[in-house]
Amino acid sequence: MIKNIYFASDFHLGAPSYEQSRARENRIVSWLNQIEPTCSELFLMGDIFDFWFEYRLVVPKGFVRLQGKLAQMSDRGIKIYFFKGNHDMWVNDYFTKEMGIQVISDEYVIERNGKRFYLHHGDGLGPGDEKYKILRKVFRNPVCQWLFSVVPPQIGLGIGSAWSSKSRRDGLDEQVFMGEENEWLAIYSKELLAKEHFDYFIYGHRHLPLDLQLNEKSRYVNLGEWMKYNSYAVFDGNELSLNYFEAK
Repeated sequence: MIKNIYFASDFHLGAPSYEQSRARENRIVSWLNQIEPTCSELFLMGDIFDFWFEYRLVVPKGFVRLQGKLAQMSDRGIKIYFFKGNHDMWVNDYFTKEMGIQVISDEYVIERNGKRFYLHHGDGLGPGDEKYKILRKVFRNPVCQWLFSVVPPQIGLGIGSAWSSKSRRDGLDEQVFMGEENEWLAIYSKELLAKEHFDYFIYGHRHLPLDLQLNEKSRYVNLGEWMKYNSYAVFDGNELSLNYFEAK
């Protein structure tokens, strides 16, 4: 049986309500059930949760169906990668210890079947958004994370969820294609291409499914999100395609 590599991002589980999140989680698990027989590797490329913070002995409650499914897939030998996004950048070692998932903090370069992939959630890259780039450095600072960890979970998780909700609302206008010359991740990818070759640039964060041909040999793919599009990418060993899941 042919084994594929799958890429998905921006599930934003936990938002905007418990009921909607649970329905989305069920849909995602259905998708994972569907792809599992053909999956060799799964790349979850950020913002899987609308907010996540790991205290030393506490993690956010819920999402047990997704975590159980990922643990099952990992136990069956499927390699799973979890990219830190701007909403779940405070993932530490819980998924690695409990599910054998490899956590990726920034960019990750792989080569599969002669094709080179540049992988990143997409936050903080390209021109503009200088305010967030500063905040990203602050939020990822170990001292900042320690200070937040001393806040009781009931308060800390409430603050984090409120901040994530505002961030998500502020980004709703991102679901409009701005033209290749104005797409910041396409601009960033072209800058990298001037230095070295990649066949595929794959990102999340943007929330709009995009598949742009950067030159004769290189493509930029944005994975979209699962609140509206249910979009993902799959590499079958020869070609990468951007697809959409429809529950049966």
